[in-house]
Amino acid sequence: MQIGDCALIGPSDSALRRAAPAGVQKLLVFQQNARGENKIRGIRAHGQRRFELEILSIESPVPAVLDDTSEYLPSDLHADLVLDYLNHPDLSQDLAVMCQNRGIPLVASGKKIRVQGAFTPMICCALSRDRRLGCYGDRFGAPEFAIEIEGERIRKITVVRGAPCGASWEAATRMAGSPVQDAAVRMGLEVQFFCTADPSGWDPLYGKSPVHLAAELHRAALSRAMEADAGDRSGR
Repeated sequence: MQIGDCALIGPSDSALRRAAPAGVQKLLVFQQNARGENKIRGIRAHGQRRFELEILSIESPVPAVLDDTSEYLPSDLHADLVLDYLNHPDLSQDLAVMCQNRGIPLVASGKKIRVQGAFTPMICCALSRDRRLGCYGDRFGAPEFAIEIEGERIRKITVVRGAPCGASWEAATRMAGSPVQDAAVRMGLEVQFFCTADPSGWDPLYGKSPVHLAAELHRAALSRAMEADAGDRSGR
């Protein structure tokens, strides 16, 4: 197991385990074979310096069945929130139990974990707001936008809350000048270019692939933002 550097307070393990500065949420990120790198980059880029990241990466081969995960998981956890980007179901299950026993909330998108305190939306940008998620839940999850309209076109979209991979912000920057009439549909299309979810993972419950679900969530979020803006302007 390899421990990565922390974005805010330096690379040493001893430094990583110090108390986070006031107002900064400590995130402990588990990943296999760099599976979470795009999310880590997105959190660093769009987290407004509100997060301290400690990265635990498993790069070595893992047996298909693990009766004992202690070789791959730490004996203890110190974090405000744990993010699970592991591939192996046994590792994810035992990590969820560890978090439950320590009262640490866990986000494990796309997992079929049934452990109290584990949040398992189909994809990262389907995560609902919950006070237990702290700053992470305020900044990342199901998208929320604020918009500025000039005439019949989008002047600017501000991402209030978005996908940790950064797709929400990337798509929003390409929306300036879009006709209001077509903006919501275009937002969904733009997000698909930047979404890093596996498009082959078709889900029979939702009837969509993860990428299509991300597009629909962003389309709906922009529609709500435009409706709110229209209501504000009509009330002036």
